[in-house]
Amino acid sequence: MTGRSTGKSNDKLLLHVCCGPCSIYPLELLNLRFKTTCYFYNPNIYPESEYRRRFETMKIYADYAGIKLEYNKAGDNFNDFIFAISENKAKRCEICYMIRLDMTAQKAAMEGYDYYSTTLLYSIYMDHQKVKSIGESLGELHGVDFYYSDFREGWRKGVSSSKEMGMYRQNYCGCIYSLEDRAERLKMKEQKKSGQGGK
Repeated sequence: MTGRSTGKSNDKLLLHVCCGPCSIYPLELLNLRFKTTCYFYNPNIYPESEYRRRFETMKIYADYAGIKLEYNKAGDNFNDFIFAISENKAKRCEICYMIRLDMTAQKAAMEGYDYYSTTLLYSIYMDHQKVKSIGESLGELHGVDFYYSDFREGWRKGVSSSKEMGMYRQNYCGCIYSLEDRAERLKMKEQKKSGQGGK
């Protein structure tokens, strides 16, 4: 299902949430149409302290917004995630989308939701079309409609709102490889600064 409509319905939607800041704008839209439940399932997040920090931020926001939040324990399926991407690091992001959306679609189907969706559609850093394609395919596989909307249009609004609320805003995507990539970028940046400073 694609698009936006007005008026509240009785349809239930399970929203996969990756973090608090990315949830603000999607929930603002979805709550106009659906009875929305959030599902925090992100076995990719490393280390565990980071997982807990993102989860606590999401929990605080869900409580504030009056949204039901379901979740898995920290560390659940982390080893499975690492194993899945270790043999194909070049496609790690695609595999990561698939793992998280597959679990969400299964849960939505088993628990009688009409639709499922994800806050990954909000991030300007994700492969948007890949997320959409995987979401639709898994919806067909598990028998639950994937609700698509380009939440990126509310990117600036969500960023502004999260800062106003004092939310924790992470500086890397989540997995150990994205953390290493960030460390490498910072190292190169420092080396460049040092080189320029010595001239």
